[in-house]
Amino acid sequence: MSRQLKVAVIGAGPAGLISARELQREGHQVVVFEKSDRIGGTWVYTPEVETDPLGLDPDREIVHSSIYYSLRTNLPRHAMGFSDYPFTIRHETGELRDFPGHQEVLEFLNQFVRDFGLMELIRLNHEVVRVEKEDDLWVVESRLSDKSCSEELFEAVVVCNGHYTQPRLAEDIPGVEFWPGKQIHSHNYRVPDPFQDKVVVLIGAGPSAHDICHDIAQVAKEVHLSSRSPEVKVSKLDFFNNVWQHQEIAYCHENGEVAFKDGASVAADIILHCTGYKYQFPFLKTKGIVTIDDNRVGPLYKHVFPPQNAPGLSFVGLPHRVVVFLMLELQAKWVAFALSGKAILPSKEEMLADVEEHYRLMEQDGVPKCYTQRLPVDAVKF
Repeated sequence: MSRQLKVAVIGAGPAGLISARELQREGHQVVVFEKSDRIGGTWVYTPEVETDPLGLDPDREIVHSSIYYSLRTNLPRHAMGFSDYPFTIRHETGELRDFPGHQEVLEFLNQFVRDFGLMELIRLNHEVVRVEKEDDLWVVESRLSDKSCSEELFEAVVVCNGHYTQPRLAEDIPGVEFWPGKQIHSHNYRVPDPFQDKVVVLIGAGPSAHDICHDIAQVAKEVHLSSRSPEVKVSKLDFFNNVWQHQEIAYCHENGEVAFKDGASVAADIILHCTGYKYQFPFLKTKGIVTIDDNRVGPLYKHVFPPQNAPGLSFVGLPHRVVVFLMLELQAKWVAFALSGKAILPSKEEMLADVEEHYRLMEQDGVPKCYTQRLPVDAVKF
């Protein structure tokens, strides 16, 4: 006979929503805690940005979403649905776009919630401030918008709080602390207007870097893309007359000049960091069982279960560079089955050994620790 447990899900973004559905299908009693006043997680666009454009001030008012206005998916809609729930949301023009915008993705998630009756499981405006194991149960402390707090006991917790909120900056840029221009992280980028007629140095080579480059190149005076790759040669790119590719920054001068390792230099107004995000779980108290070291969350068996707390504690949605929604569904099914007893996990010792072997192979292949949650790891070469 399968177990039916009381399970807390932290977050009502895509990971939390599919986890709630799969847990409910397995007969578990589910409560979803969501900090904001609506579902959708990072897919909720807001024009608001943080007071600290680099996200360094711990006392700033944090904006969860990193969505910019022009964002469209970099996966086709055929890969944006779940196995039994395809993406069929149309644009406001009526077009069924292959690469939908964030508005369509948010509507897809809202329709998913409606069709599976998930709203009754979700507590909006409930910010989780503490998750801690006491004896065999988990204490979940949440804070409401009126600042009042409450505690509740659960038999299991699934962490689905996302990882696109806390900026990760380019490190060790010589001279940048004295450079007089403006710096911003892509977390606080929304529209290109503030870059009108500016000379912009954009650090990064991922999807958001290329998206934002296309955006701001339409209004900026110049855009200079900076990449860590030593194989990059300074060159003018074809798709705009005002975009150049460079190696990484060699030095930022007090007169506003930014010099690159390829020998070029520019008098820049703005440095834009499109350099990714940090994993953060400020509410999670595990007495060191789960740690974050150079953006490696671990030890986690297959990126989901901490061996010493499995299956009572799990994470859904940590890996990136993946087919996201399908991965979320498969992880959520695994968690739901493990909690019900349909899926049997290896022993704690076997799971820890698997994690250690994974780390050993990464080190052997020269893959930096910060890419632990990037899949497939063996495709990351340095």
